[in-house]
Amino acid sequence: MRLSTKGRYGTRAMIDIAMHSAQGPTLMKDIAARQDIAPKYLDHILSALRKAGLLKNIRGRGGGYVLARPAANITLREIIEAVEGKISPVECLDNPSQCDRVAACPTRPVWARLRQAMLDVLGTTTLDMLTEHHVQHAGQQTIYCI
Repeated sequence: MRLSTKGRYGTRAMIDIAMHSAQGPTLMKDIAARQDIAPKYLDHILSALRKAGLLKNIRGRGGGYVLARPAANITLREIIEAVEGKISPVECLDNPSQCDRVAACPTRPVWARLRQAMLDVLGTTTLDMLTEHHVQHAGQQTIYCI
């Protein structure tokens, strides 16, 4: 399974906001410039993250985006699911009626284990862990390679 640019850019945007949270709300144009993401595309991604309850948009002078919860309480799974949808390597895990071979499929248990492994990794990786790793390994670099 490959993440789309939405998943990668959404993660980069959340890391950017977390990394700059001490300075107050982060402007979308600043995230777009630092992360080299088209503003219109980023607006769509930030909207999905806001609707998922991961971000708040502060309006007016001094406004911008802030995390809705502490970075330690936001998981990578939440970020990916907010912008990508359900995490699943095959459609039949979420929608068994999609395939008439579900009951006898020899690979379905493998796909189920793969999905569970992905959910476990993404669900135990917090935004705080990602920002901490970035500080330790990349210093002040502003573009995050995800």
